Amino acid sequence: MNATGERRSLLIPVLVAVAVLAALLGLGTWQLERKAWKENLIAALNQRLSAAPTPLPAADTWDRLEPAEMEFRRVAFPATFDYGREALVYTAGSSLRADVAGPGYWVFTPARLANGRVVMVDRGFVPEGRQDAASRAAGQVPGPVEIVGFLRWPEQRGIFTPSDNPGRNLWFVRDHLAIAQAMGLDGVAPFFIDQEAPAPSGGLPRPGRLTPQLPNNHLQYAVTWYGLALVLVVAFAIWARRRDDTPVDRT
Repeated sequence: MNATGERRSLLIPVLVAVAVLAALLGLGTWQLERKAWKENLIAALNQRLSAAPTPLPAADTWDRLEPAEMEFRRVAFPATFDYGREALVYTAGSSLRADVAGPGYWVFTPARLANGRVVMVDRGFVPEGRQDAASRAAGQVPGPVEIVGFLRWPEQRGIFTPSDNPGRNLWFVRDHLAIAQAMGLDGVAPFFIDQEAPAPSGGLPRPGRLTPQLPNNHLQYAVTWYGLALVLVVAFAIWARRRDDTPVDRT
């Protein structure tokens, strides 16, 4: 084989190796970018979740609220619960509540403000077997209650999430707007409240503080991708060296 043929035979392996190397380096860099994003997200969550509670946004501003700016803001406001209209949202656990282990249910209850508007409140967690409100009547605090909690927006439904069953008052995503619509409620806030306090004397449902528990393994992933890139470079160099050392029949 002549020199031109040798170069041509080497061209395809080189192009493939360069393409794979570029992909591996790109994935490693992307993981480093994700690491920075995740760290900023955790810092922002910690800051919002530990801040002193502020008043609930005024009703005339609700349609202008930006979820990216307002979600997880800690608020405090007085309202009266309508315990006769609670809904159950199934959960297998929570990445923001270390004290919650499923299976169980989030208890959503309408809370009426003094101006007549309604805020849906996730009052907390009840374990499997405590769905019936009659089994936890001590958790129904009468009269106006000073609610402390966090602003949240409706969750998105995953492709494997079961369909809701409004007839049984059973839901599988925390979409408070769908719940409120099924209850025939008007004037409902675009956000719901993840209740932190007060905790009912009866113990259920169990509200609680939100604490970020987001996994941050992106550095490990980046090292893996960069390590594979290094292995590729070394393997290709060994292959090329052995190829050069192999006698070539030039007849």
